[in-house]
Amino acid sequence: MTIEVFLDIMKSGISLLLEIIVPPLVVSLIVGLVISIFQAVTQIHEQTLMFAPRIIVLFLTILFLSGWMAQKILDFFSEMLQKYFQMI
Repeated sequence: MTIEVFLDIMKSGISLLLEIIVPPLVVSLIVGLVISIFQAVTQIHEQTLMFAPRIIVLFLTILFLSGWMAQKILDFFSEMLQKYFQMI
């Protein structure tokens, strides 16, 4: 395995990681922003009010997108196996 192949695999892996992690992260960011605005308007500063809805929405987002995420990971794994067998 040459350094170019290794770097290509690492680049693909990091790209896949970012592609998979961005949707839940954006949803969590939006929910956090909405809750922060709500807390600022109502002057309710309860810590659990910030974490519970974020965790629930994040879980639902991951549950909803799990099929897409799994397909992306399987496609990546299949591509890596094909590259490996081509090198043999």
